[in-house]
Amino acid sequence: MPAPSSSEEFIVYYGTVIHSLAPTDLEINENAVLVVNVAIGTIVVFERNVEKLNEFLSTVNVLQNKHYTVNALSRTQFILPGFIDTHAHAPQFSFAATGMDLPLLQWLDKYTFPKESEFSDLEHAQNVYSKVIDRFLHSGTTTCSWFATIHLEACKLFTDIIERKGQRAYIGKVNMDQNSPDYYIEQTESSVNDTRTFIEYVKAKNNNLLTPIVTPRFAISCTSTLLKALGDLAKEHDVPIQSHLCENLAEIDFTMELFPDSANYTAVYDDHGLLNDRTIMAHCVHMSEEELQLLKSREAGVAHCPNSNFALQSGVCDIKKYMERDIKCGLGSDLAGGFATSILDAMRSAFIASNTTGIIKSQYENNGDQYKALDAKELIYLATLGGAKVVGMEDKIGNFKVGKDFDALVCDASDDTSVRLFRHDTPWDMLQKFIFMADERCLAHVYVKGRRVAGWKQ
Repeated sequence: MPAPSSSEEFIVYYGTVIHSLAPTDLEINENAVLVVNVAIGTIVVFERNVEKLNEFLSTVNVLQNKHYTVNALSRTQFILPGFIDTHAHAPQFSFAATGMDLPLLQWLDKYTFPKESEFSDLEHAQNVYSKVIDRFLHSGTTTCSWFATIHLEACKLFTDIIERKGQRAYIGKVNMDQNSPDYYIEQTESSVNDTRTFIEYVKAKNNNLLTPIVTPRFAISCTSTLLKALGDLAKEHDVPIQSHLCENLAEIDFTMELFPDSANYTAVYDDHGLLNDRTIMAHCVHMSEEELQLLKSREAGVAHCPNSNFALQSGVCDIKKYMERDIKCGLGSDLAGGFATSILDAMRSAFIASNTTGIIKSQYENNGDQYKALDAKELIYLATLGGAKVVGMEDKIGNFKVGKDFDALVCDASDDTSVRLFRHDTPWDMLQKFIFMADERCLAHVYVKGRRVAGWKQ
């Protein structure tokens, strides 16, 4: 299924199309037709239950007297929306899957800060950033909310690389002006000025796939003066915000020592103008009732990163509770606190975390009978439409409603992949096997806004 040439105006996909409309509303459409306007990368037709393809296409007004190509999926293929990673650290790809022996704060000091400080070297930044974007695209991540480093020039370079490779991205220059090592820290004024310069650099590209995002690393690493200035910058330039929240108990205690005038950790961000409907807060493992209410009232989103929460011994986040309260929730790899780059792994880790929550409630809280763990429908939702809501792009991506951009995965469950299908398997069975057994070989084609950007098939 090659990408259409520049002379082709429309491409028609015919076969099984799967997408979410809500956490428990998953559509599995066999014999569906998706028509994509290649020039602008958007979906112009989505029709279900088409038995006679040619007859149907002859009635589609947008295709009349136009050139189009038909890509018919096999029985072992289906289309999903592109995966959305709501939280990842690009420079940490350089040491991913190593140094997993410490909890969060010690891990940052021993591994993260030394490695991130190396990105003042642009040759090193070029090497790592090129490889991490390739890896994420091949893993099916069509949209990612990225943390970079404090280095302005390396952040610009990162932006250029993402643009060239075609991923949809939020890109954040990290801010740190306290409680950081001497070799990796900013002065408050330069941090603010560099952030402003970076926002203007990304916006000047006029590329609707790229968005600058204000990125205080976490409250511990930022003075009150810097946090307030970043809140003002986000408002002035109308850009989103991302940070970490309630990931680790020691982190929470230290934060409250630094900001005793705030009611709680979540309120620290709110008090500095950093908590609103365009805010993404990663982790949120240890949230009080008051904090959940504040998060909900501000319409902020949660990036659930279960792999990292297990690996760094932070705790188990009951993301189902947040979803039931209609808090926006998506999945994050949290590379390299999380050791995997794929949102497939995040789905599996979220499943394990949710089942673990049920076990804890059953064994220690005597209310396990009332708890229902995440199922496959909810996992797909978190990886796609849920993530789109967290990053504020549900009007553009997340499912295949007409008018949205074609960010999509052509998934392959044939025998030369890690998935095995048998004659009794329905499309629903195929999807479940894909969630729990697939790897990158199952991602035949990866599209962002109608452009093929990765995939394992020629």
